[in-house]
Amino acid sequence: MVNIDDFVKRLEVILDYYGLNASAFADKIGVQRSSMSHLLSGRNKPSLDFVLKILDVFPDVDLYWILNGKGSFPKKEDDPKNNTTAIIADTEKKSPSIPLNDHFDSGDLFSQMNTIENIPEEKRNLLETKSPNVVPNEGEIEKIVFFYKNGTFKVYTP
Repeated sequence: MVNIDDFVKRLEVILDYYGLNASAFADKIGVQRSSMSHLLSGRNKPSLDFVLKILDVFPDVDLYWILNGKGSFPKKEDDPKNNTTAIIADTEKKSPSIPLNDHFDSGDLFSQMNTIENIPEEKRNLLETKSPNVVPNEGEIEKIVFFYKNGTFKVYTP
């Protein structure tokens, strides 16, 4: 768990290091100034999005240091604990490969699946009269999730 008082102290170290006031820092990482004020006063806790924005804009900030004080600031590049590339490569080695479905086409998530050949003739005619992007299913749609490139998503429940 992140200690908010210690987090604020480390955040103030970052502000001093870069010579920024709270308003300029908020503008630079793309958050509202009031959010920064509430955070520095201890009223609010930092969100994951807030921390990730700091790491994105200020590459010298170490994730473990900003969250719990372990590590160093500015980040040392020769420290293997701070090498995120090595961590990612190590994780990829350990993660099991997921077998792809025979009908999966990596081109477009919403493209039609190639399952028409396996459908009986009478259902195939019915399917071909409908939209080419809709695959028949016996159940009703529960929800639709839209994923955006900025990492956010929206859930639509019909």
